[in-house]
Amino acid sequence: MPAQAPLPPGLDLLWGRRKQGKRGPRPGLSAEAIVDAAVKVADADGLEAVSMARVAKELGFTTMSLYRHVTSKDELLQLMWNASATGAESLVLEGDSWRQKLTMWSSLQWDTLRRHPWITQMPLAAPPMAPNSVHFVERALAAFDGQSLRDSDKLRIIGLLSTYTLGDARMANDAARAIKQAEAAGQPIDPAAMPSYESMLRALVDEKTFPHVYRMIWSDTTTEPAGPREEFLTGLDVILDGVQALIDRAAAGGSAD
Repeated sequence: MPAQAPLPPGLDLLWGRRKQGKRGPRPGLSAEAIVDAAVKVADADGLEAVSMARVAKELGFTTMSLYRHVTSKDELLQLMWNASATGAESLVLEGDSWRQKLTMWSSLQWDTLRRHPWITQMPLAAPPMAPNSVHFVERALAAFDGQSLRDSDKLRIIGLLSTYTLGDARMANDAARAIKQAEAAGQPIDPAAMPSYESMLRALVDEKTFPHVYRMIWSDTTTEPAGPREEFLTGLDVILDGVQALIDRAAAGGSAD
């Protein structure tokens, strides 16, 4: 059996490959407690509020005590990301088709991002490698069982769904943070009083330069604005329509590229 490759800090702890140092951790404190406290800080005040000092204060310990369990803030962020997907190992995707299962999978991701909006502020230099994240990917891959798709295509689809979900949540989170920052600066914003996208464009766009946009914003056909979840599911359906076309093409013996 080949030797296990060394893992970077954070992943070695999550995957149970970190050796304990000679100096034991302080009783009454654990990596789990540190992560739970950090998540609570981030939920309340955003990712920028998370620091080793702030988390230590929340727990009633010194900052140095935390470093016996978590080596750095970067490592803490990895642990927080993993904690946000707690329960992924026992997740059961409901539905009779791959489409229903992936709709549930994406919706669960969307719900998590609404519950923990600070995730949208996390750096994404590499695909998540934490155990819970890998469990979550495993469930999505299993949804494709029986479909004529290459594994590489399945992974691309999962990445596309995650990117769409994260982008949708990031826009909502950025808007909410802007309102919160304005309130903190003594310049509160009333979302209900803010002009709509259409009304702003009507004041800016002329028919000659932007004929298609102009026709759209002055169209007589108006629809009631959908809620955030309905808007998200509408976009998700468009993506899944494309996945169905890919599956159909692969099943007919055509190229999936």
